[in-house]
Order: sequence, then structure tokens, then C-alpha cells
Amino acid sequence: MSKQFAEHKGLDLVKTNEQVLAYWEKNDVFHKSIEEREGQPKFVFFEGPPSANGHPGIHHVMGRTIKDTFLRYRTMKGYQVHRKAGWDTHGLPVELSVEKSLGITKEDIGKKISVDEYNDACRKNVMMYTDEWTQLTNKMGYWVDLENPYITYDNKYIETLWYLLKQLYNKKLL
Repeated sequence: MSKQFAEHKGLDLVKTNEQVLAYWEKNDVFHKSIEEREGQPKFVFFEGPPSANGHPGIHHVMGRTIKDTFLRYRTMKGYQVHRKAGWDTHGLPVELSVEKSLGITKEDIGKKISVDEYNDACRKNVMMYTDEWTQLTNKMGYWVDLENPYITYDNKYIETLWYLLKQLYNKKLL
């Protein structure tokens, strides 16, 4: 009788995790899980995006684990599951971080620094921890397309939201 699964003596979870991740990467398992289901019903997932200007924490691991469980279940049920990563790039934390790093206040925008320069600084600042997020994503084996993320400061994203709001308004749902 042949063994179907590897037997692990002296359980080393870190080593086991590294072996599984290496196998997945070598065999491109994530992308194959999508490609092999071409023509099947689609299940599309846009990650509620984390803020890339903050460090990831254990609560992100927990949330992503729950999300990934549902997405893998859908994959096992035969769906073609597209998983799109995103970056939340707006908000007061970004502005405060930029102002602190530049040594300015809100009143200085347009006087000591142009609006364009300020916006550029915000765009750079907001993506400062993407490497940490990518490392965490890979380490935990969370399958999501990080190569083509949606970014909330992108005009296409913003215009899409305005378009959708207009559709809701026209249907008197707002």
C-alpha cells in the first residue's frame, strides 16, 4: 500500500510551510488554479485593500486567512476564482505622515510646496510598506494577484466609483 501523503516526524511547522510554499511557487499552483478552470463559472474577489502606508499586523493575517478559506473552497467547487489585490491610498494618516516628513502643515500646501508636489509626496508615502505586505502575503501563502492591483488613487478607480454612484442615484437607490 503506497502512502498518499508525506509523513512528518518531529513536526517542524516552519520547515513544512517553507516546503509547501516552495512547491507552490515552483509549480505556479496559484496561477494554475485559475488557468485550469478557464470556462468554468467565475467567482471574482477584489480584496478590501489594506493601507500600504502602514505595517501589516496579526489582525491582517487573521482576516486574510478567513478570506482565503472561502476563495479556496470556491476553487475546490470548480469555480474560476480571480483574486485581485488592492491598495487603499487615501486618508488622513497619509497626509499627516507626509506633512511630518516634509515639515509642513496643511496651510503650507500651495505656499511652501505646490499641490502637485504634495500629491506626488503622498503617492510615494502611501506605498512605503508594499514590500512588507508582499513578503507577508507570500509567507502566509495568501493567493492574490499582487502584480495587477487596483489602487484607490488611480483615476480609473475613482471614475468607476463615481460612475457606480451615478447609476445608484439614477435608480433612486441613494
